[in-house]
Amino acid sequence: MTDRHTDLVEAVRFVPGGRRPRRLRRTGPLRDLVRETTLAADDLVYPLFVVPGRGVRRPVPSMPGIFQLSVDQLGAEAAELDGLGLRAVLLFGIPEGKDSSGGQSHAADGIVQDAVRVLKGASPEILVLTDVCLCQYTDHGHCGLLDGGGDILNDETLDVLGRIAVSHARAGADVVAPSGMIDGMVGAIRSALDGDGHHQVGTLSYAVKYASSFYGPFRHAAEGAPRFGDRRSHQMDPGNAREALREVALDVEEGADALMVKPALGYLDVVRRVHQAVPELPLAAYNVSGEYAMVKAAAANGWLEERSIVLEILIGIRRAGADFIVTYHAKDAAAWLKDRG
Repeated sequence: MTDRHTDLVEAVRFVPGGRRPRRLRRTGPLRDLVRETTLAADDLVYPLFVVPGRGVRRPVPSMPGIFQLSVDQLGAEAAELDGLGLRAVLLFGIPEGKDSSGGQSHAADGIVQDAVRVLKGASPEILVLTDVCLCQYTDHGHCGLLDGGGDILNDETLDVLGRIAVSHARAGADVVAPSGMIDGMVGAIRSALDGDGHHQVGTLSYAVKYASSFYGPFRHAAEGAPRFGDRRSHQMDPGNAREALREVALDVEEGADALMVKPALGYLDVVRRVHQAVPELPLAAYNVSGEYAMVKAAAANGWLEERSIVLEILIGIRRAGADFIVTYHAKDAAAWLKDRG
């Protein structure tokens, strides 16, 4: 029996003769009462881009409403997020200088490390997640150390990722999020964290990250575009879904505490598959920069009504199986949800 046939049989079984689903759609309160999937501010994680300097609040041209912020701006940012009911951020750092080994990535006084301390000092209850990768810190823009031919040195990179994670944990991060799709990254980071006494710090693995064209605006914001080549040698082919489950299985075995699928909209089938395969672990979906920018552009041209389309997109990602969503729409969505409530 096909899945479609099974679903149809189940649907019919719950609609005996004379009962009409439309009866429960008549009014807003009725629709709210029987809604199967809900969306709240605490389902959302807001990405932050932190840069050197003071008094910096620099707009990202390809992402209207998103800014690069200096560390001294984060206290006010935390207060705004708290007022909206947003409880979690994902930090990306742009360092003062870059080199071939990404040395600033694990410096005790690095940009993310300082940002974690400021955020936790301003708002101790805020949940701080940190991106663990090398692309923003290397002068070549790739996610790991390179050999002489420009290929990623997988195992040598693992050691650096462990150092980054430990430096973030020492600064006060709650969760580290390895994003480079380097083989063995979760196990190496877990070992490094535990070896330094950070048993309480969780790992959110970008377990399923596709080599996507939707990342363009992010690379402007994080200043981490590769100087040559691309990332298809380590990020997943957009045509593959079964491979996603193999990647997930490896990260689960290595001790991931939560999993991520990135991007979201073009990969909702993958979100569903991962949710069904590993229901015991929290699952995130990253509603990425290109997805955000398309909505902003269409809304600015009057082609879409921004509020309704954003909330529909986010509820759709939740319906596919995501327990929480990393999204640049988080501030707007939280304000709209608060207003609606």
